Amino acid sequence: MNILDKIVTDKRKEIDLKKSIVPVSQLESSLLFGRNTYSLAEKLQTSTTGIIAEHKRRSPSKGTINQNTNVGQVAQGYKNAGVCGMSVLTDIKYFGGSLEDLLLARASVDIPLLRKEFIVDEYQVVEAKANGADAILLIAAVLSRKEIKILSELAKSLGMDVLLEVHNEDELRKSIMPSLDMLGVNNRDLKTFKVSLETSKTLSNLIPDDFVKVSESGISSNEAIQGLKSYGYQGFLIGENFMKTENPGKSASVFIQQLK
Repeated sequence: MNILDKIVTDKRKEIDLKKSIVPVSQLESSLLFGRNTYSLAEKLQTSTTGIIAEHKRRSPSKGTINQNTNVGQVAQGYKNAGVCGMSVLTDIKYFGGSLEDLLLARASVDIPLLRKEFIVDEYQVVEAKANGADAILLIAAVLSRKEIKILSELAKSLGMDVLLEVHNEDELRKSIMPSLDMLGVNNRDLKTFKVSLETSKTLSNLIPDDFVKVSESGISSNEAIQGLKSYGYQGFLIGENFMKTENPGKSASVFIQQLK
């Protein structure tokens, strides 16, 4: 069993437990459930930089990245830096995140928030909206076409954008459907953890222009972004590059100023 399979197996157990504690009806009655969302896709389409900055404490491939952050302060720092949106990891076991991080970020800023999670159940989509998310991430590697359709259509019905993440041509071809807003290419192979920006470049021509193209992982320089822009990418998800520094918001600000 590779790490991705292990994460999903654990995630399904976690969801079963959550369902027994907090029913969907309770999520739907939360104060944030009825709020109007901010569109991450629209923000990326009108931006000259396209940066989605991530809050990530650790990862299976890198271990501890930054355990000392205050997510509210990071969110404010990212907003002040001029990011298009913020990705908030909510997986506890493998990434050290939580739904509380999403709530704190939501309480701190009025920019689009992406819930980055291993979403495999409709419950998690409702949970995302109830905790302040404007967009969700779906990972093609762990979902069937039918599951992608069900989860993305639910998210759209709740007013959230959908970022679908792929790693190869097979995942991309099975995933293209109208209920997606953004197609993200993860340059990190989730099974081997090897990173190559060539993945984004190779798949770019296969992504229809109807979708906002987002490149994820391994982006650490302005040169990399300028190169990816020539392939039609409008969004760039950056986490580790900012989070490994003492002040992620300041690091994002310097990066974006250089990009401009």
